Amino acid sequence: MANSPSKHLPQSFFARPAEVVAPELIGCLLVKRQADGELVWGVIVETEAYSQEEPACHGYRRRTPSNETLFGEPGRFYVYVSYGIHHCVNVVTHRAEWANGVLLRAVAFPGEPERLAAGPALLARCFGIDRSHDAQLVHPDQGLWIAPRPPALAALDAADLMQTSRIGISQGQDLPWRWYWRASRSVSRRVRGDRPPAQESWIVSGLVADP
Repeated sequence: MANSPSKHLPQSFFARPAEVVAPELIGCLLVKRQADGELVWGVIVETEAYSQEEPACHGYRRRTPSNETLFGEPGRFYVYVSYGIHHCVNVVTHRAEWANGVLLRAVAFPGEPERLAAGPALLARCFGIDRSHDAQLVHPDQGLWIAPRPPALAALDAADLMQTSRIGISQGQDLPWRWYWRASRSVSRRVRGDRPPAQESWIVSGLVADP
């Protein structure tokens, strides 16, 4: 995969409510530096927001050792294990002492087969993210970060996104706190009736050559 910029989103970007941050993360790049220095990166195409006042949030009932990171300062990764098997990658948002975060649900890899990371578990697997990354700062110095939208995606706005209810949860399904990029074929699950595009046209526009 092509190299990604070393720029990163500042902590102030994450110091806002999850439902504000989540749609703005779409089009940004999740980047990981491998042990050999290679940069693996992909475009975030689907996110979900969670907040302490609603029942689907891990911090809704109480603070525990396993969800402690979610109550911490914004701009850190919160990684948990789902069903005892799958890792899920979140970014802590808003403010300390208040459980708030954004789940990264899907990433598209330009120039690679589509749907490699179409879902939280696949995303974590593709990037090799596990509990060892929990509480880690979202910063290049830590080897795992989120870069701003590249110039090729600068025109992305709300009209390009689909906002819908969250999926894979048993409570809080009424909140429309999931967003995905309609132009991507790597979304984990589309709204019924929203047909996928014929191809990842936003990749063809030049993102592969120079992110």
